[in-house]
Formats: sequence, structure tokens, C-alpha cells
Amino acid sequence: MPVLHLSPSDQTLTATADTPLLDIYAALPAGLLPPFVPAELPGGLGGLVVRGGFGQNFFFASDILGLTFVSRSGRRIVAGGSVVKNVQGYDLTRPFVGSFGVLGEVLSVTLRLRPAPYVLHQNKLGRLSDAPAQARFVWEEGDMVHALHFGHQREVERVFASFGGKALTAPQDYRPLFSLGMGVAAEHEPSRLRDLRFAWASGEGRPAVPAAFEKVAAAL
Repeated sequence: MPVLHLSPSDQTLTATADTPLLDIYAALPAGLLPPFVPAELPGGLGGLVVRGGFGQNFFFASDILGLTFVSRSGRRIVAGGSVVKNVQGYDLTRPFVGSFGVLGEVLSVTLRLRPAPYVLHQNKLGRLSDAPAQARFVWEEGDMVHALHFGHQREVERVFASFGGKALTAPQDYRPLFSLGMGVAAEHEPSRLRDLRFAWASGEGRPAVPAAFEKVAAAL
């Protein structure tokens, strides 16, 4: 298992980019969760970071404390660190998250972990608009809407009080949906999977790159 360093006391984990997402779940002690759902997606941890996360109802980049990547020019760049407040030098961590590989190839990632004394994952027939607004993660899979939230039991039960879904305990494996890699679906393309940011399709499609962002990538 290519997990490099786990610090439960600091609530951080550092892993190589090729680490499968469910391997990270398996490495964690009870009561701590990473900033993603218990589902396997193409590309492992690195793929998740360059796509900007999945299903979350929060700013994913704030839970990426640091990363190491190789820029397009071949430079090995270490951005951020292993603490929450790291303001030394230029902040390249947040621009990298969700950059779809434009800034380079990620090698390793440091995650912030969250206390999770109680976890609930439910789904039901419906659309994203039917999901609880307070749930940490919401996404559509075909004609099913999923919601996952964690925290103190009363808080979690309050979030799901009116959802009326079925509780799930098994992790999901969405890799079979993306034989060509997980790309952003165009408006006319069918999609089996959708979250708050994108509809996802099989392929390497990505959003258009702004000219200013392209200049940053070329300068690294």
C-alpha cells in the first residue's frame, strides 16, 4: 500500500498519487475520514486532486495541505506542507487542485483528515436537487441520488431527517464506468455520474484552460 505517512494525532495523511482511494480508507483508524467519499475512481488520489475532488459540498482544495508535482518543464516542485496554516512562499497548492494536469504531474499529496464519530451514506431515486443541502457529499449515479455526511450522531441524523434514503455500507467502485479515464462530459453527452461541479463521462475531456492559467503553467 503506497501510503507514505499517517499522523492520526495531527489528522494528516501523505500518500503517493497512484494510491487507490479505498486503500486510503483502509489505512485510516476509526473516527477519521479523508475529504472524499468511499468510492473508487480512475486515477486514484492523483486523479481526484487534478479533477478538483468529487461530490463534495465544500472547498476541496482547503483539505489538500500540500503536494509534490513535476511541472511541464520537468521541475520537481513541493507546494504547501503538512500543516493547515502554511503561508511560506507562493501558494501553488490551490491552483493545482482542479487544474486537470495543466500545471504538471502530481507525485504525492498531503490530506487533511476530519473527525468522523458517526457516518451515514444514503441513496434513493431522485436528482441532485433532492439531496440534503447540508450533506458534505452529494452526487448522482444514474437515476439515484447519493448523500454522505459525518459528525456527531444527532447532527448527521438531523441532516438526513427528511431525505428518506436507504442506508449503504459497501464502498462504490465507479471505475468500470470510465474505461477511457474520467473526463468532463459535454452538454450533449450522456453521463452516468454527476456531482455539484460536473457531469462525468468516459474520456479525458476537461474544461477550457484560461490564457492566464496557461501562462502560469508555462512559467513553472
